[in-house]
Amino acid sequence: MERKKIIRKYSIFAILIAFWFIFRYFPTFTEWFYSEGIYPFLAKLLHLAFGWVPFSMGDVLYTLFFVSIIISSIKHFSKLWKKPLWALDKVVSKIIHIALAFFILWGFNYFRMPLSERLGISTTYTEAQLYKATEEAIVRANALHQQLALNDSTKVTLPFTHDEIYRIAHESYPLEKNGITDFHAIKSVKSSLYSKLLTYMGYSGYLNPFTNEAQVNRKMVGYAIPVTACHEVAHQMGYAAEEEANYLGYLAAKKIENPYFRYSAALFALRYLLSEVAKVSPEKYDNYYAQVRKGILENYKEVRLFWQQYKNKAEPVFKSSYDVFLKANKQSAGIDSYDLVVGLIINDK
Repeated sequence: MERKKIIRKYSIFAILIAFWFIFRYFPTFTEWFYSEGIYPFLAKLLHLAFGWVPFSMGDVLYTLFFVSIIISSIKHFSKLWKKPLWALDKVVSKIIHIALAFFILWGFNYFRMPLSERLGISTTYTEAQLYKATEEAIVRANALHQQLALNDSTKVTLPFTHDEIYRIAHESYPLEKNGITDFHAIKSVKSSLYSKLLTYMGYSGYLNPFTNEAQVNRKMVGYAIPVTACHEVAHQMGYAAEEEANYLGYLAAKKIENPYFRYSAALFALRYLLSEVAKVSPEKYDNYYAQVRKGILENYKEVRLFWQQYKNKAEPVFKSSYDVFLKANKQSAGIDSYDLVVGLIINDK
């Protein structure tokens, strides 16, 4: 009986590895079979199961999981030393089942066709294109700031609660652009129960792959909350690559008929563009920076100061771990993948 269990367990592992290789190296097949085939159905089921719950069921499940590990470790403490192979077998078994659930429920989306190919958008650009896009972004951000702020030097304050932002973010999809559509009838955008921990880790949100809940850091302040919520909804739609979720989140916030969401999108794009200009030409950067209204700079300052107060020695460790994770899942730029959104923004038509 024990032998049969071992054979069954490692057969599951072999099947997972086989699917992993197939999906990883055949993105067209992955797009058709998984991302546009199986995944939307799974996402709908998860939204039906957990979307109606007013709090994060994913965070509750994580809590129960870690509690069960502690209880199990205490209960079987003696076996950990007397039967190390037994303990190792249990750990490997857990890892296999978690990995299997992760990839089936969401993770295989890492291997789908690049969004740029589907939309026919080039991700390369010239310096001239970068400068032009930055100039246009400054004009757009300044105009929205003038519309929403009391004067040139005051920041824009969002007049919404987090829950209201989540509702609007969910409703901002689908995007009528080359077949990108949303398939989530039930909203499942929520604040993380571990928002303080996320803040210390340096994260503004994440997608729970086991419950398909878009989790947003409730402690966040400032202009970035709407575009962050839209970013996490893009992950729900099956766009795993960070630059793609960045782009779709930006696009959704930009297109919605809400000036505050458009302002969030405008400042999001401008920040990335200015950062890229700074790498290419510090002189140009100084020139562009001087053209930005002071109130916008106050919005940037508010967010920067918020994150600075939570800086700690553990944050780089979390960031490095996520960098390794992304690279292992076909995002060669790792955590710098977020910055690749610049090419998509510049070439967006």
